[in-house]
Amino acid sequence: MRIVLGVSGGIAAYKAVEVVRRLVDAGHRVTPVLTDAARHFVGAATFSALASEPVPEGLWAPWDGGIAHTRLGQAADLVVVAPATADLLARYAAGMADDLLSATLLATRAQVVVCPAMHTEMWEHPAVAENLATLSRRGVHVVPPESGRLAGGDEGTGRMAEPETIVAAALAVLGRSGDLAARHVLVSAGGTREAIDPVRVLTNRSSGKQGHAIAAAALARGARVTLVTAATLAPPAGAEVVRVETAAEMESALRGAAPGADVVVMAAAVADWRPKVKADQKLHGVPDLVLEPTPDILAGLAATRPPGQVLVGFAAETEDVLSRAREKLARKRIDLLVVNDVSAPGRGFDHDTNEVTILDAEGATTTVPLRSKRQVADAVLDEVVARLHGPLRHTGES
Repeated sequence: MRIVLGVSGGIAAYKAVEVVRRLVDAGHRVTPVLTDAARHFVGAATFSALASEPVPEGLWAPWDGGIAHTRLGQAADLVVVAPATADLLARYAAGMADDLLSATLLATRAQVVVCPAMHTEMWEHPAVAENLATLSRRGVHVVPPESGRLAGGDEGTGRMAEPETIVAAALAVLGRSGDLAARHVLVSAGGTREAIDPVRVLTNRSSGKQGHAIAAAALARGARVTLVTAATLAPPAGAEVVRVETAAEMESALRGAAPGADVVVMAAAVADWRPKVKADQKLHGVPDLVLEPTPDILAGLAATRPPGQVLVGFAAETEDVLSRAREKLARKRIDLLVVNDVSAPGRGFDHDTNEVTILDAEGATTTVPLRSKRQVADAVLDEVVARLHGPLRHTGES
């Protein structure tokens, strides 16, 4: 999706840098538009370096081969203004268009999200309240400010919402027309860790990047996402996150959430074995470990899944990749299996790219060539959406 991020002239402009980064990380194409006042707080070079495109030069400079504000407004799927100062809100409510940002706001038919930021006295002024009420009646989405420390050392309401809150609100607005809108998607990610003693663990090389990418892609498509993760990565904004470490903890979390999910994507790399006995103290010398299998979480989810739920598994292989994947797909009795050859360079563990084959229960295969893990995630979700039928399983908060 194409997002215009408007930045007006408040001290909270520094937070907009993180908003840009998070939106880009979520897979969106972001164009920052700065007012002249905003440039007093944060330089255009910072936004140009982090965004998908450089900051447009201004109202009078061409952009994308045409008139800047009309091109930006027409191309945008969403416009976010963070911070939105009292002055910007007043000019937007009055329909003024005397700079690139205000002109773009009038030239777009996209949804608009504004994130007010100002001192408490300004926030509580009737004129600001009336301007926001006017914008809300016109369909503008408002992310209200928070209470906290303000410029000059004051405390009160008017502090711009935190970047993660803004990004979650923006993604929620974008996702309302997505093909997973109002669906509940449950995703597992990361490699579990099984303790040998208080110091050592059995684990694997999974970074959790692919599972987190699937969660981010599902959020962008409008899903309510529960992410059960053993990875240390920052989760995508807007996901409900359950942190786990062991296979047993992951099994418990997934079994608790799965009955209410429309889709379950088991992207985690669960350790196959664990020590039968965990030592209470650090072991010395070479231990004689006795291992036992961990729970088969995917098979358990398949055996108890409700009608209509789409269940996706993952497999990492190094030889006989497709034959092993087909055997696993049949044995687990799931809808889709995503397999990759982790012995190939640039694929799988620790990488930002992946190359996979998606197999379905009817024998069809879809090959996804080497690309970013976010693009792989969207390819997997395309296959999920094609199989998702029937009523919503869960639309409320858990």
